[in-house]
Amino acid sequence: MPFDLSEVLRERHDENFRLHAQYVNPQMARVLKTLGFDRFYVRGEGSYLFDAEGRRYLDFLSGFGVFALGRNHAGVKKALHDAVDADLPNLVQMDCALLPGLLAEALVARSHPGIERVVFTNSGAEAIEAAIKFARHATSRNRILYADHGFHGLTTGALALNGGREFRDGFGPLIPSDQVPFGDIDALLRELKTGTVAAFVVEPIQGKGVNMATDDYWHAVEELCQRHKTLFVMDEVQAGLGRTGKFFCHEHYDVQPDIITISKALSGGYVPVGAMLSSAKISDSVFSSMDRAVVHSSTFAQNQMAMVAGLATLQAFDDEDILDRVRRTGDSFMKRLAPLVERHEFLHEVRGKGLMIGLVFGEPTSRSLRTRWKAMEAIRSALFSQLMVVPLFHRHRILTQVAADNMNVVKLLPPLIAGDEEVEYFVDAFDDVLTAAARGSSLFFEFGRTMAKNALRRTPH
Repeated sequence: MPFDLSEVLRERHDENFRLHAQYVNPQMARVLKTLGFDRFYVRGEGSYLFDAEGRRYLDFLSGFGVFALGRNHAGVKKALHDAVDADLPNLVQMDCALLPGLLAEALVARSHPGIERVVFTNSGAEAIEAAIKFARHATSRNRILYADHGFHGLTTGALALNGGREFRDGFGPLIPSDQVPFGDIDALLRELKTGTVAAFVVEPIQGKGVNMATDDYWHAVEELCQRHKTLFVMDEVQAGLGRTGKFFCHEHYDVQPDIITISKALSGGYVPVGAMLSSAKISDSVFSSMDRAVVHSSTFAQNQMAMVAGLATLQAFDDEDILDRVRRTGDSFMKRLAPLVERHEFLHEVRGKGLMIGLVFGEPTSRSLRTRWKAMEAIRSALFSQLMVVPLFHRHRILTQVAADNMNVVKLLPPLIAGDEEVEYFVDAFDDVLTAAARGSSLFFEFGRTMAKNALRRTPH
């Protein structure tokens, strides 16, 4: 009897958290249950999710940026249906299939002139792994530099470039790597002058905190890397592919990195896919002879379905003027959020580019609010940002995330198709939550009740 998806979903729809708690990750199930985020989502459409009770949620997490085109984009979905119906000869392996070549061609065409080759991967972390390998081989050096607060994935090589100790603890020893402060060109220069650094791997806007550096910093990074024969690797996995209003975020700074890593949005929200883009010189130093044609590969990396998803995504970017839409919606966000910084003492800054936005909270100036802030921080560092995320979800059904542990920043990653309706709804909801926080302790107790009630429930539902 063939697998019947509709029957499985119908018969076992209420078992998702029990199954994860028993077979997948009990602690993740516990976290979501404690926060009251234990929902059974049954459908996604555009900027929204729908649960089993028919309630609609505005998704400003977008699968960490995967759903750039929104959920279940019609054009990508049709392309994948066509690919299934075509019975493509997938993963022949001893072959040079057409679709990977077409997607590589399209990506190179959207890159700066120094980018000439593409290595496909299954994820952003795997793209970083490829970048590490290729950089070390091309330069005959072992050390990799990365920035504090950086995040490049959780596989072993990528983990060595992780700026968060909470991710690294217990998994060492890792490959030779060193951290420099993000935006500190003097610290970078000190390390590059040793002549031992293969690559500096950095995000154009850091996902953990939505931290940004100046144009002058990026120009200096490019010049110093060239001078000291270190490869400049730009991790565009989250900030790239239209997220900031340009196809690559580094285009804002007028720099040309030696290696670019991408993933997430390229999938169209359907099939995992990533890529490492580089010059021919770097790539050909690795694939230097017929004997070395397979020294780097990945079994599923050129999966035809992933290639179709990538090609259909790029077509949608062109057909739907995604970059212009992001710029317009991003400007609308900044315009609507700016008055909240003036009106609410807890909100100190709104930063970012396009639709990668950080809401930065800090200690208020008035005595009563400052006392409340300090009391919350005494309970747990950066608790206030969580106090924003939870009521946004429970009161207004908006899915957001804290930008990083121990950091009072909430990150917004709306789908790139979001428009004025979504902007207006979010800003009104955010204003309401900030107002509640300023008026008294009800917001804190609401969060406390949510945690207590759900922690007491022994069995997730």
